[in-house]
Amino acid sequence: MSSAVLLIGGMTCASCATRVERKLNRLDGVTATVNLVTETASVSFPETLTAGDLIAVVEKTGYTAALPATAAVASVTGTRSEPASDESASGKSASAESAPGQDAPGWEALGRDVPGRSAPAGAANRIPAGGTVQLRRRLLVSAALAIPVAVLAMVPALRFPAWQWVSLALTLPVATWGAWPFHRAAAVNARHGAATMDTLVSLGVTAATLWSLYALCTGGADSYLEVAAGVTTLILLGRYLEARSRRAAGAALTALLYLGAKQASVLKNGREVSVPAAELAVGDQFVVRPGEKVATDGVVVEGVSAVDISLLTGEPVPVEVGRGDAVTGGSVNASGRLLVRATRVGADTQLAQLARLVTQAQAGKAPVQRLADRISAVFVPAVLALAAATVAGWLAAGQPAASAFSAAVAVLIIACPCAMGLATPTAILVGTGRGAQLGIVIKGPEVLEDTRRADTIVLDKTGTVTTGVMALTAAYPAAGVTESELLCLAAAVESGSEHPIAAAITAGASTRLAAGAPLAASNHLPSVTGFSAHAGLGVRAIVDGLPVLAGRATWLATSDELAGHAVPEILAAHAERAEEAGQTPVFIAWDGQVRGVLVVADTVKPAAAETIARLKKMGLTPVLLTGDNERAARSVARATGIERVIAGVLPSEKVDEIKRLQEQGRTVAMAGDGVNDAAALAQADLGLAMGTGADVAIEASDLTLVSGDLRAVPDAIALSRRTLGTIKRNLAWAFGYNVAAIPLAACGLLNPMIAAAAMAFSSVFVVTSSLRLRSFTPTA
Repeated sequence: MSSAVLLIGGMTCASCATRVERKLNRLDGVTATVNLVTETASVSFPETLTAGDLIAVVEKTGYTAALPATAAVASVTGTRSEPASDESASGKSASAESAPGQDAPGWEALGRDVPGRSAPAGAANRIPAGGTVQLRRRLLVSAALAIPVAVLAMVPALRFPAWQWVSLALTLPVATWGAWPFHRAAAVNARHGAATMDTLVSLGVTAATLWSLYALCTGGADSYLEVAAGVTTLILLGRYLEARSRRAAGAALTALLYLGAKQASVLKNGREVSVPAAELAVGDQFVVRPGEKVATDGVVVEGVSAVDISLLTGEPVPVEVGRGDAVTGGSVNASGRLLVRATRVGADTQLAQLARLVTQAQAGKAPVQRLADRISAVFVPAVLALAAATVAGWLAAGQPAASAFSAAVAVLIIACPCAMGLATPTAILVGTGRGAQLGIVIKGPEVLEDTRRADTIVLDKTGTVTTGVMALTAAYPAAGVTESELLCLAAAVESGSEHPIAAAITAGASTRLAAGAPLAASNHLPSVTGFSAHAGLGVRAIVDGLPVLAGRATWLATSDELAGHAVPEILAAHAERAEEAGQTPVFIAWDGQVRGVLVVADTVKPAAAETIARLKKMGLTPVLLTGDNERAARSVARATGIERVIAGVLPSEKVDEIKRLQEQGRTVAMAGDGVNDAAALAQADLGLAMGTGADVAIEASDLTLVSGDLRAVPDAIALSRRTLGTIKRNLAWAFGYNVAAIPLAACGLLNPMIAAAAMAFSSVFVVTSSLRLRSFTPTA
């Protein structure tokens, strides 16, 4: 199977999106999802078909289609294009009006610079919106002509001889040129045997205009010129406001496309050469000066600086980096000069992957949207039938033809399938965009339902609840030994080992010495000779001529240096307490005696306890799952407030534990970071991967927390639940509006102009409701 994303032009309502989706899905082996807001179709198709075949089907349906390379970045923002022209429907290139901004780069720009365009913060707000500009011009001209018509119709004192003919002269440009997008789309759809919301508007405006022209010529009935002009203007206003709102909804993702650096200063033969960032290759070394953006993902070769990575993690505090540290393309160098070696370029960069994941999520549909899609598919034909039934009913009841006509036009005008079509995609667009800004990647709309149903969250211990890095937590010197002396000799003897425990002692001891007990007139550790390591037991070396040992008590007791010397009781007591807490004691000996004990542990993340408390408040039961021993797991659980612990499990057994919880009727979420968590993350109903973990774990998850901060777990769940809540409120409004408004119109209780205003603003209400997700703020 192959997959492709097509940019669809000419869709104006939910019925349009449903038609395109239905036509594509009729092809053998094709699975397609069409998103009205982003104006895209995500298609999976067999090898027997090509992208050209898919485009041909869309064009035969009456819309335009193009592969992303020829489409506009403006499409990402959700700007609505004008309905497809006849020329577009026949397979020719779309006009500027129906496909705004086609000169802009497409999705291939992810992670790369956009040539010829600057990309400061907020660049999304300056992307050309060709269709919106055309719409605004049409709206302003129509409003200027429609206002006098409405005033003359509503204020008899202002009327003058032949005022109705003047109103007709003002109305005709509005009902023809102003409403032309609706007429054109209705004609194209009719030619393909379909009807959309544009059909309803076109019929309503045309009927009002022709009825008024007949009335003026015969002088026997009331005219509806103000209805024709007013309806057109109000619906154009609604379309314009909706397009603006949808543009704002997609701004977060569009900003990601413009975050990449434009140029890179590559080091070649000792000289700096400026090249486009898109031309960087893996292995190239480039210079990043203070204030510049890192051109692509890489590793620092030279220099020390603080780098702002808030674009990926949402964290405002810059991260200190030095030689050997990884840096992310698009992040900003805050202070020192850096020399970076490129490790990933183009579509492989973290920024590109983040944007790709977000766009994939925005292209999908939540399960709750399926009902709205089914209703939208039959909505317009049902409204046309109801309008005809309204006319027949009024006439059968002996009412005047003018009243029957007014009620039927109101029914045509007030019906709005767009609100139903926009309810889900706008909320997903804003919610996933806000998540991307906060370093939370929601991989698909179906994830939203899972976050609501989850009642249990399983947390991997190492790397998720704990830092995953051993650290020196305590130092206990024996009588007559100072802490600085103990730390100095321990750091020196362990400096020759690459073991994680040895690295933790060396780093922790050096930090403590530098902070509070510096070596006399020295900034480095004593010299070490004769180093030897004994796997799983300890190390020994000569430090400034003094034999020093570090390791397990049982190993020290059997060594020649300590023959007959026992561990002091106070040090043994410290070691026992450490072991009970799941920590690792390391004894240090010299001069034939044990001189101290250091305690090393995988430390609990600072915000772990706070995070667990928040998860409990959200109705989730936390469970600690680890391959570590029971004692160490219980220690971490006590420190964080977790009651249930499952310890000593192998990676394959983690999957079994998740299944066991599910068999108990629980909906299980899991947060993990390692390769050994991937299978369990895939098995869980909701998988959350720490972005600092293994790629395979991230791939298996439903939510990715780019920063690796445990506090992002409840934030991600809260954002997902809030997005789902917004979708449900939008759908409730969309259904409720149509259920209540259409019967009122059919009963003659709504003037067609009021109906037009209500219809125009129903879609705006849904989009505005979704925009509130932009204010979501993670709990500190």
